[in-house]
Amino acid sequence: AKPTNLLNGQPEMTSPKPFYKELYFTVAAGIVAGVILGVVNPAAGEAMKPLGDGFIKLIRMMIVPVVFFTVVVGISSVGDMKKLGRVGLKALLYFELVSTLALGIGLVVVKVWQPGRGFNVDASTLDPKAVAQYSGSGQTMHTVDFLMNIIPDTAAGAFARGEILQVLFLAILFGVALASFEGGKPIIAACDGISHVLFGIINIIMKVSPVGAFGAMAFTIGKYGLKAMLPLSQLLFCVYLTGVIFIVVVLGSIAKVAKFSLWKLLRFIREELVIVAGTSSSESALPGLIRKLEQLGCSRSVVGLVVPSGYSFNLDGTSIYLTIAAIFLAQATNTNLSTREEIVLLLVLMLTSKGAAAVSGGGFITLAATLSSMGMVPVASIALLLGVDRFMSQMRSLVNLVGNAVATVVVARWENEFDAEKAERVLNQQ
Repeated sequence: AKPTNLLNGQPEMTSPKPFYKELYFTVAAGIVAGVILGVVNPAAGEAMKPLGDGFIKLIRMMIVPVVFFTVVVGISSVGDMKKLGRVGLKALLYFELVSTLALGIGLVVVKVWQPGRGFNVDASTLDPKAVAQYSGSGQTMHTVDFLMNIIPDTAAGAFARGEILQVLFLAILFGVALASFEGGKPIIAACDGISHVLFGIINIIMKVSPVGAFGAMAFTIGKYGLKAMLPLSQLLFCVYLTGVIFIVVVLGSIAKVAKFSLWKLLRFIREELVIVAGTSSSESALPGLIRKLEQLGCSRSVVGLVVPSGYSFNLDGTSIYLTIAAIFLAQATNTNLSTREEIVLLLVLMLTSKGAAAVSGGGFITLAATLSSMGMVPVASIALLLGVDRFMSQMRSLVNLVGNAVATVVVARWENEFDAEKAERVLNQQ
């Protein structure tokens, strides 16, 4: 709604911000400045690491309370357990279908492009100690462990550790119980008020996002350098090309079937996209994505369920990365995998990737742990990826973000919990 003039009650005419004052532009400027500093003075670029880490910590600090109160208010306001189960089931069905498509596209592109051909790496000459810390970090996160990990040891422990799925689990229980409580309306109103305050804090934190993006990018370029990208440029091109194909073809087609414009949605969440590109972390955009999707017309209950769960179950970009990286390493070490072995490896990666969000280091640790346990591809070969993993992380984080945004709109439409007229107004204003 437009601001109202208090004197005459008529809508005020407000002029739009100049583009150079928009958040997406200032964050992009921070990224460019970080690249320049990292190239000109790598040591100074590396020293900027605390700026990027500090911004991500500020955002992570707010993720747990934002998720908790958003889900509690959404569920308690509706109070329909059947609907809750239906939304969850549809979301999981969608997640698995689209993640499988991501794996398939990644496999086709890496098999056709063959970025590892010609490397002829002798795995015996690689130092396994260089990747030991990564291959050991995720070995215990099997499917049963992952499911058991959703249930926290204590309620306070879930909040203290910042486990999104554990907090989501507690929020669902709290919301359902609150919905059945006769005197729950004041509590619901209080939770709604707290959620507005939390988003106000997010707005304050976002003012320093250009500094965070600058620090993260300066560190990445300063530590690894653009030269590190040259030997593995074909791998990077393969990952980025597959990400673009997936967004344009797969997500674009899904958006068309769901009757909304993917391009307009991307413009609407452009600030979150730029922040993710700068920080290489999709978590940094989670609170902003929740707020934007509610503004777009998706119901709070659907947003509260789909977005947080999507950060563990709907990792389209991570699926693409794992597929291409695993087959690339097989090609680079001249490891011949049969079609059956490739499919088995990818299916195992799809399952183990569900635990990626529960382990610090995400996709890289999942890849290392899976290759270590499967024994098909020499795990020491992962050392080849150390210098460029950060650059690939940008694409997988961007695809994850876009995938979760599209998934939320699709599930909301599926449940008739999407205000199409509001969405049209909001998207046309961009």
